[in-house]
Amino acid sequence: MSRIRRILHPSDFSRASRAAFAHALDMAKSNRAELVVVHVLPPVMFLPPEGYISPKLYQDLEASNLAGARKQMDRLLASAKKAGVKAVSVILDGIPADQIARAARSRRADLIVIGTHGRTGVARLFLGSVASRVIALAPCPVLTVRGK
Repeated sequence: MSRIRRILHPSDFSRASRAAFAHALDMAKSNRAELVVVHVLPPVMFLPPEGYISPKLYQDLEASNLAGARKQMDRLLASAKKAGVKAVSVILDGIPADQIARAARSRRADLIVIGTHGRTGVARLFLGSVASRVIALAPCPVLTVRGK
Protein backbone atom coordinates (compact mmCIF):
# COMPACT_ATOMS: atom_id res chain seq x y z
CA MET A 1 0.00 0.00 0.00
CA SER A 2 1.30 3.45 -0.84
CA ARG A 3 1.70 6.19 1.73
CA ILE A 4 -1.47 7.17 3.54
CA ARG A 5 -1.98 10.91 3.10
CA ARG A 6 -5.67 11.29 3.86
CA ILE A 7 -7.87 9.24 6.18
CA LEU A 8 -11.64 9.63 6.10
CA HIS A 9 -13.51 8.84 9.30
CA PRO A 10 -17.31 8.73 9.12
CA SER A 11 -18.89 9.36 12.52
CA ASP A 12 -22.40 9.00 13.85
CA PHE A 13 -21.06 9.96 17.31
CA SER A 14 -21.85 6.50 18.72
CA ARG A 15 -19.60 4.34 20.91
CA ALA A 16 -18.51 2.41 17.81
CA SER A 17 -17.60 5.68 16.07
CA ARG A 18 -15.57 6.82 19.07
CA ALA A 19 -13.51 3.62 18.93
CA ALA A 20 -12.95 4.10 15.19
CA PHE A 21 -12.05 7.77 15.71
CA ALA A 22 -9.31 6.76 18.16
CA HIS A 23 -7.86 4.37 15.56
CA ALA A 24 -8.14 6.95 12.78
CA LEU A 25 -6.45 9.56 14.96
CA ASP A 26 -3.55 7.21 15.80
CA MET A 27 -3.11 6.26 12.16
CA ALA A 28 -3.27 9.89 11.01
CA LYS A 29 -0.68 10.87 13.59
CA SER A 30 1.73 8.04 12.78
CA ASN A 31 1.40 8.64 9.02
CA ARG A 32 1.31 12.44 9.29
CA ALA A 33 -1.92 12.23 7.32
CA GLU A 34 -4.85 14.59 7.17
CA LEU A 35 -7.98 13.38 8.93
CA VAL A 36 -11.32 14.12 7.27
CA VAL A 37 -14.19 13.59 9.71
CA VAL A 38 -17.56 13.12 7.99
CA HIS A 39 -21.04 13.11 9.47
CA VAL A 40 -24.10 12.46 7.36
CA LEU A 41 -27.34 14.02 8.54
CA PRO A 42 -30.18 11.64 7.81
CA PRO A 43 -33.50 13.10 6.69
CA VAL A 44 -35.74 14.29 9.52
CA MET A 45 -38.04 11.36 10.25
CA PHE A 46 -40.60 12.83 12.59
CA LEU A 47 -44.30 12.57 12.00
CA PRO A 48 -46.72 13.76 14.62
CA PRO A 49 -49.86 11.68 15.27
CA GLU A 50 -51.90 13.76 12.81
CA GLY A 51 -49.39 12.94 10.04
CA TYR A 52 -48.56 16.55 9.10
CA ILE A 53 -45.48 18.54 9.90
CA SER A 54 -45.34 22.23 9.09
CA PRO A 55 -42.46 23.51 6.98
CA LYS A 56 -41.38 25.74 9.90
CA LEU A 57 -41.20 22.81 12.34
CA TYR A 58 -39.32 20.72 9.76
CA GLN A 59 -36.78 23.55 9.27
CA ASP A 60 -36.41 23.93 13.04
CA LEU A 61 -35.73 20.19 13.42
CA GLU A 62 -33.17 20.28 10.59
CA ALA A 63 -31.45 23.31 12.14
CA SER A 64 -31.35 21.60 15.54
CA ASN A 65 -29.82 18.43 14.04
CA LEU A 66 -27.21 20.49 12.18
CA ALA A 67 -26.30 22.50 15.31
CA GLY A 68 -25.91 19.28 17.32
CA ALA A 69 -23.71 17.73 14.62
CA ARG A 70 -21.51 20.84 14.45
CA LYS A 71 -21.03 20.77 18.21
CA GLN A 72 -20.00 17.10 18.14
CA MET A 73 -17.70 17.71 15.15
CA ASP A 74 -16.02 20.61 16.96
CA ARG A 75 -15.22 18.23 19.84
CA LEU A 76 -13.66 15.71 17.47
CA LEU A 77 -11.61 18.41 15.72
CA ALA A 78 -10.41 19.72 19.09
CA SER A 79 -9.25 16.18 20.00
CA ALA A 80 -7.40 15.92 16.69
CA LYS A 81 -5.74 19.30 17.18
CA LYS A 82 -4.68 18.32 20.71
CA ALA A 83 -3.10 15.16 19.24
CA GLY A 84 -1.25 17.24 16.65
CA VAL A 85 -3.28 15.95 13.70
CA LYS A 86 -4.49 18.19 10.89
CA ALA A 87 -8.23 17.58 10.61
CA VAL A 88 -11.24 18.97 8.78
CA SER A 89 -14.92 18.24 9.20
CA VAL A 90 -17.60 17.74 6.60
CA ILE A 91 -21.33 17.53 7.28
CA LEU A 92 -23.44 16.09 4.49
CA ASP A 93 -27.10 15.24 3.92
CA GLY A 94 -28.45 12.02 2.51
CA ILE A 95 -28.00 8.28 2.64
CA PRO A 96 -24.96 7.66 4.85
CA ALA A 97 -23.14 4.94 2.88
CA ASP A 98 -23.60 6.74 -0.45
CA GLN A 99 -22.42 10.08 0.94
CA ILE A 100 -19.43 8.51 2.73
CA ALA A 101 -18.27 6.79 -0.47
CA ARG A 102 -18.80 9.98 -2.46
CA ALA A 103 -16.83 12.00 0.11
CA ALA A 104 -13.98 9.46 0.03
CA ARG A 105 -13.87 9.76 -3.74
CA SER A 106 -14.06 13.56 -3.90
CA ARG A 107 -11.55 14.02 -1.05
CA ARG A 108 -9.22 11.39 -2.52
CA ALA A 109 -9.09 9.41 0.71
CA ASP A 110 -6.44 6.71 0.93
CA LEU A 111 -8.30 4.90 3.71
CA ILE A 112 -11.69 4.94 5.43
CA VAL A 113 -11.79 4.07 9.14
CA ILE A 114 -15.36 3.33 10.20
CA GLY A 115 -16.92 1.95 13.35
CA THR A 116 -19.24 -1.01 13.36
CA HIS A 117 -21.75 -2.01 15.98
CA GLY A 118 -21.17 -5.70 15.30
CA ARG A 119 -24.84 -6.54 14.89
CA THR A 120 -25.65 -9.98 13.57
CA GLY A 121 -28.69 -11.99 12.64
CA VAL A 122 -32.09 -10.36 12.76
CA ALA A 123 -30.78 -7.04 14.14
CA ARG A 124 -28.46 -6.67 11.15
CA LEU A 125 -31.19 -7.76 8.74
CA PHE A 126 -33.57 -5.05 9.93
CA LEU A 127 -31.13 -2.30 10.86
CA GLY A 128 -28.68 -2.94 8.04
CA SER A 129 -25.05 -2.07 8.19
CA VAL A 130 -23.72 1.25 7.00
CA ALA A 131 -20.20 -0.15 7.33
CA SER A 132 -20.89 -3.09 5.01
CA ARG A 133 -22.45 -0.79 2.41
CA VAL A 134 -19.45 1.56 2.67
CA ILE A 135 -17.13 -1.41 2.07
CA ALA A 136 -19.09 -2.28 -1.07
CA LEU A 137 -19.08 1.31 -2.41
CA ALA A 138 -15.72 2.65 -1.25
CA PRO A 139 -13.08 3.75 -3.76
CA CYS A 140 -10.30 2.86 -1.28
CA PRO A 141 -9.54 0.34 1.49
CA VAL A 142 -11.86 0.35 4.52
CA LEU A 143 -10.81 -0.49 8.07
CA THR A 144 -13.72 -1.42 10.32
CA VAL A 145 -13.37 -1.00 14.07
CA ARG A 146 -15.80 -2.80 16.30
CA GLY A 147 -17.26 -0.66 19.07
CA LYS A 148 -16.55 -1.72 22.63
